[in-house]
Amino acid sequence: MSINEKKTLGELLSDPRIRPIASDAITGMDLKREGLWDKSIEQLREEQFGGGLTHGFDRLFAAADSGEWYYSLYSREDVEKDPTKAGVSLVWFPSKDPAASTRPYILLVPGGGFVNVWNLTEGWPVAAQFNDLGYHVFILTYRVIGEERLLDKNMEDFAQAIRFIREHAEKFCVNRDSYITCGFSAGGYLICLWNVLEKGYAAFGLPKPQASFPVYPVTSWKLCIRDNAFRPERSMRLYGCDIQTASTMCYEIPEHAEGFPPSALFLAAEDTLVPPEHSRILEKALETLQIPCRLEIGPTGGHGFADGSFSCMKGWTKRAIEWYEGLEKK
Repeated sequence: MSINEKKTLGELLSDPRIRPIASDAITGMDLKREGLWDKSIEQLREEQFGGGLTHGFDRLFAAADSGEWYYSLYSREDVEKDPTKAGVSLVWFPSKDPAASTRPYILLVPGGGFVNVWNLTEGWPVAAQFNDLGYHVFILTYRVIGEERLLDKNMEDFAQAIRFIREHAEKFCVNRDSYITCGFSAGGYLICLWNVLEKGYAAFGLPKPQASFPVYPVTSWKLCIRDNAFRPERSMRLYGCDIQTASTMCYEIPEHAEGFPPSALFLAAEDTLVPPEHSRILEKALETLQIPCRLEIGPTGGHGFADGSFSCMKGWTKRAIEWYEGLEKK
């Protein structure tokens, strides 16, 4: 049964079934103090977000009703030692397709500018679409608080998530060594960093993803410097050094792409927040390395199209899966 779109965001997030993760809808933001709280899902879809908010909530409630859906990734002892680890979690959206267990699972990483995690738009609705396409999905809520080297801590969160899924692979009905990553904006940068040998899966001794789907990702700090699109005070917080130094290190994704899996990138031409050049230079780097790559740039629209519903990017999740499955058949 579909949710009532006349209900407000606040009413839905106050439902006892999902109350434990209500604050994860947009982490780092007190939604009760925002105008979003009192708007109906219908209003949010039409006025602000577009996208499949209803489908996302439907799938979230179904997961919650199953009783097995939400997992904290760090122990109480871990959080006592490092309070920033509180709230790092996975939400499990299993597909109803019986064949899903034969396919890679998807680790989904919403964006939010390294200060929020937008599960509301780039998490739950997108995961629901991948479920419909026959893939089990885990949505990662990662750290966005901390004063130094946040990106390295995010890689720890990724590793913890992969280890957790591997340890419980039988329960989740997944192949412990087979997964795809998909991330948006800042989350798109993080899934790219996970592919960098010095920082990601190889550094943690974990399996390489089968594929990667960065969506309007940041990839190049050199471009951010050129475009004056980065606040210098964030440098120590993200890398532990200034951005100029970081751009000469392995944080500069296109120059350290040799460990990438096949990758499909999606963005819109009119994206002014993360210009298309970020994806174009990564595509060029992957082509030079002879790593399969697909780049799709929608003709209109900007940043944050999420699941693509009601935009020129509608159906991008299906096209990503078809591309990946086509590679597997070769």
